[in-house]
Amino acid sequence: MAKSGALNGRLVVLMGGSGFIGNYVAQALLERGARVRIASRNPEKAFKLKPLANLGQMQFARCDANDRQSVERCLVGADAVINLVGAFGGNLRRLMGEAPGWMAEAAAKEGASAFVHVSAIAAELEEGTEIEYAAAKKLGEERVLAAFPKATILRPSILFGKDDNFINMFAGLISALPVLPVFAPEAKLQPVYVDDVAEAAVRALEDPGTFGGKIYELGGPEQMSMMQINEAIAAAQQRKRTFLAMPDALSATFAALPGTPMGSDQWKLLKQGNVVSGEFPGFAKLGIDPKPLGLFLDKWMVRYRKHGRFTEALNG
Repeated sequence: MAKSGALNGRLVVLMGGSGFIGNYVAQALLERGARVRIASRNPEKAFKLKPLANLGQMQFARCDANDRQSVERCLVGADAVINLVGAFGGNLRRLMGEAPGWMAEAAAKEGASAFVHVSAIAAELEEGTEIEYAAAKKLGEERVLAAFPKATILRPSILFGKDDNFINMFAGLISALPVLPVFAPEAKLQPVYVDDVAEAAVRALEDPGTFGGKIYELGGPEQMSMMQINEAIAAAQQRKRTFLAMPDALSATFAALPGTPMGSDQWKLLKQGNVVSGEFPGFAKLGIDPKPLGLFLDKWMVRYRKHGRFTEALNG
């Protein structure tokens, strides 16, 4: 499987590396002795990682992924590249479709040994499905493989982690409101631990001969409906809540309104569900045993309980 020491002293550029998943990927790389360059529109968001790096092991570069020259400058000298750039707003075709192709071309020109592109299960939606996000992700995969045929494509399901914007968004609402609507209550998701996806990306870099030129779908060990996820969060907070299954028509109307926490693309993706298709290899082929959400939820939800870590003592 992964080759021990393969990344030691090698320069790995994390495109979009200051975000949620970038934090975990950077740590996995630093542990292996890689030199890490975090390229991002706001690289200062990753400054908190500095104490984890040895002297000269971490670099920061300001990068606009919408600007090809900016992308190429950030990849000078790269031995390997991981692209983590993603968004739900702005020019998605350019940011997640065309820009990954520029990255792959620049990486090939620099002689990089490996390229990992983090896409999404949404990229495999049926043709004719009008979801701009999914279409952009699909284009990005195509552009990457055209420019760097031995690239590894990772398609994770919904990511979760202690500091995510998914579980914590619902946790905040559940802690504050006695009655909550649930959009797409029967939609199936396969929540995947962010640390497992980070490990998958790094292993792919370590052994491009084995993992390059392939697509991997990464889902957690269990499938859960949106209703089940909300119920699990409430139980972990030790709160009794009423959840109302919302009709699709009402949910779609809400998502189309300006200023809502969920846009139309996000609603369509949620309604479609987000589970592995089984058509592509997954964690098993990467030698990783993915962890379930339930392994962490009770511990993470302590701060959302009415009396925090003192709840059990007060109840007892």
